[in-house]
Amino acid sequence: MCGIVGVVSTTPVNQLIYDALLLLQHRGQDAAGIVTQQERKFFMHKAKGMVKDVFRTRNMRGLPGLVGLGQVRYPTAGNAASEEEAQPFYVNAPFGIVMAHNGNLTNARRLRRELFDTDHRHTNTESDSEVLLNVLAHELGRANSGTPLKTQDVFAAVRAVHQRVQGSYAVVALIAGYGLLAFRDPFGIRPLCLGKGPGGTVMVASESVALEGTLHTLDSDIAPGEAVFIHLDGRIERQQCAQHSQLYPCIFEYIYLARPDSVMDGISVYQARLNMGETLAKRVISTVPPNQIDAIIPIPESSRPSAMQLAQRLGIPYREGFVKNRYVGRTFIMPGQATRKKSVRQKLNAIGSEFKGKSVLLVDDSIVRGTTSKEIVQMARDAGAAKVYLASAAPPVRYPNVYGIDMPTSEELIAHNRTEEEIRQWIGCDALIYQDLEAMKQAIAQVNPANAGFEASCFDAQYITGDTSDEPRTHCQQPVSADGEDDGEGSSRLSLPNAQH
Repeated sequence: MCGIVGVVSTTPVNQLIYDALLLLQHRGQDAAGIVTQQERKFFMHKAKGMVKDVFRTRNMRGLPGLVGLGQVRYPTAGNAASEEEAQPFYVNAPFGIVMAHNGNLTNARRLRRELFDTDHRHTNTESDSEVLLNVLAHELGRANSGTPLKTQDVFAAVRAVHQRVQGSYAVVALIAGYGLLAFRDPFGIRPLCLGKGPGGTVMVASESVALEGTLHTLDSDIAPGEAVFIHLDGRIERQQCAQHSQLYPCIFEYIYLARPDSVMDGISVYQARLNMGETLAKRVISTVPPNQIDAIIPIPESSRPSAMQLAQRLGIPYREGFVKNRYVGRTFIMPGQATRKKSVRQKLNAIGSEFKGKSVLLVDDSIVRGTTSKEIVQMARDAGAAKVYLASAAPPVRYPNVYGIDMPTSEELIAHNRTEEEIRQWIGCDALIYQDLEAMKQAIAQVNPANAGFEASCFDAQYITGDTSDEPRTHCQQPVSADGEDDGEGSSRLSLPNAQH
C-alpha cells in the first residue's frame, strides 16, 4: 500500500505535491519522494521517513518546475530496508521516465527475467515498481519507433503493459518534455482519481482527500484499465486500454486503508463504515444479548464509524474508552512483535472509569494477526472490566493478500485454520463477533450499486486476477498484529525481506 500523486500546473508544484503527500501519509510512512520537471530535466529528492522529515526547505528549493509527482511508501514487496527502493524510480530511455506505483505485481519475478533475457533491460533493485517502470519504458519504445511522441503511442504502451503485467497497480509517470501519464490495472484494485484546481491545475491522487485538501475538485475516478495523459499545457486525453476491464476495488480500502473522508469509486468510505456497523449489529444480537452490554467502545481510529452506528442500532451507550498518543508511530510499521506489543501500551491508554465493573463491547475494524487484539482485551480487563466482548467490522482474515496489503502468508493470520472459538480463546475475550462477508459486501456496495464487486481474497481466497504471487513467501512462527491501529491502517508489518508498497 502506498499513496501516489501527480500534478500538472501553471505554477510551481513542489509545495502542492508536498501538501498532497501529507494528506496521504496514512498510506505509507516508510519513505517519501518527490520529482519535478523543469524544461526537460528532472529534479528528485527521496529518502526513508515521513514526509515532514524527508523534505526540508533546502530540499524543496531543489524541486523546481510546473509538473511533478510524489509517493509515500509502505513496503509490501522488495526490500524494506533499502533506501534505493524509495520511489519515484527513473529510467533515461526512451525520453526519460519517472514513475510512482501503488500496488503489487504478482508476476514480478517472471517479468524481471523477461526484461533481462528478452528486452535487454537491467533492474537494480528487488522492487516490483522498478520492474513495472522498465516494462512501461520498453513498451513505450516499441510503440514510438524513434519519432516524436504521440498520445496514441502512450496508450499503445499502456495496452501492452496490461497484457504483460499481472496484479494490482495504480501508476503515475512523467515522460520528460511531454506530460503526465496515469493508469490503473484492469480490475481497479488500487484506487486512483483525477481532480481539477485553480488556474487549470490537474491532479491525480490515490484518494479524493488529497484533492479536496489542496483545493481541487474531484472530477472522476480513473476507470479500471484506463489511461489518462495530461499534457504540459493541462489538456487531458483518456482512453480505455484494457481488452477486458471490470471494477473490483480492494475491499480493505473501505475497511481501514483509506481515510474516512475520502470517496473512492463513488463510495464514501465513511458511509461504508457506517453501513458495516449496521450489519455488524445483527451479528452482535445473535451472539450477545444487548442487555448484557453496558457500553460500546471503539479501538481507535478507523472502527469509530462502525462502532457509533452499532451503538445507535442497539441502543447502547457509545463511549471512548481508549486515548491514543498521536506522537507514537503506528505499530504496523514496527518490525518486531516485542516492539509492537510495547508500542500498543505506549500508544493506547485505557480510561478506567469507562471499564471498571462494566461489560464492554470493543469494536475493531479487523483482526489480522491477533496479538494487538489480545493486548487490548487485557488492557480492558486490567482497567476493571467485568466482561470484555470483541467485535470485528470485517470477517475473519484467513488467506494471504497478494495485491499490496501486508498479509503475506496464511501462517501469520490468527483466523487461518482456526475456529472462531479457538480465536476467542487465544485472544482472551468473553465473546468474539465477526462480520458476515456477504453482508459486508452488500453494505459497502449499496453506497454505489454500479460496482461489479470487490477484491476480497483475504476473506474468501478468490483472487480476482486468477493468480497468486510468484514471489517466494516468508513465514512467521506465530501470529502478530496491529489490528485496528491508527486511522484504520492497521495490519502490522513483519520484518520481512519482501516488502515495498
